[in-house]
Amino acid sequence: MMQLRAETTPWLEVKDLSVSYKEGIPSLRDISFSMKQGEIIGIVGESGSGKSTLIRALLGLLPVGGQYSGGEITFRDRVLLRDSQQNWRGMRGKRIAMVFQDSGSYLNPIRSIGSQYVEAIRAHFPMSRKEAWGLAVRTLARMELDDPERVLHSYASQLSGGMKQRTAIAMAAALEPELLLADEPTNALDVTTQNEVMSQLSKLCADKGTGMILVTHNMAIAAHMADRIGVMLDSRLVELGDTLRVISNPEHAYTRKLLDAVPELEGNKHDQ
Repeated sequence: MMQLRAETTPWLEVKDLSVSYKEGIPSLRDISFSMKQGEIIGIVGESGSGKSTLIRALLGLLPVGGQYSGGEITFRDRVLLRDSQQNWRGMRGKRIAMVFQDSGSYLNPIRSIGSQYVEAIRAHFPMSRKEAWGLAVRTLARMELDDPERVLHSYASQLSGGMKQRTAIAMAAALEPELLLADEPTNALDVTTQNEVMSQLSKLCADKGTGMILVTHNMAIAAHMADRIGVMLDSRLVELGDTLRVISNPEHAYTRKLLDAVPELEGNKHDQ
């Protein structure tokens, strides 16, 4: 079991978190870490390592059959696993938001992007539809999406995968969450769009002081964006440390294996 404390009172603290399924197969084993406001943590590992289960567990959105089998999740002095689902739902969106791997699949295909956007905003802010629409336009523009009005009047099927992913990030940004959970947000996107999505995620964190846990199988992306990198293997967090330390002096053999698979780690945030 690993544990790394932030220097100040952590915004998020996870202690000995374990998740299993009906068959008793563990998906998370004794995960412990903490993070501070505005920090970006990259969680890296191969498929099946438990990294996606981790961020779903932090939001109380375990897949069917999943159950918490131990541990605590504390967000700003609130112990979430002791809360009812109703109280936990009150945290989602406004305080903790999530960007999924394929955000387009979570958009209603028979409703315009704008109607869904406005509904999400008004669920968390006391404002009129007109005010919510204006906020949506401003947020899309801030995320450097061309012609925000056209995007809002479009349906999911009319947008490319990259556009849908960038719109989902903009929607999360409109709610100004304190913590953003991003599950493989650049997967299946071309390199140019990947760079745009990473840039927008970084901008959101920098502008609003939003913390982020970024799940990715790509060590290069984690090295580029994260303040710290955590490595998962077989449902465990086997390494966690400052990005520069992890990529230059990895402690675990599996971390070295992941790094060896990356031809070159250039241009990460610590080289700037």
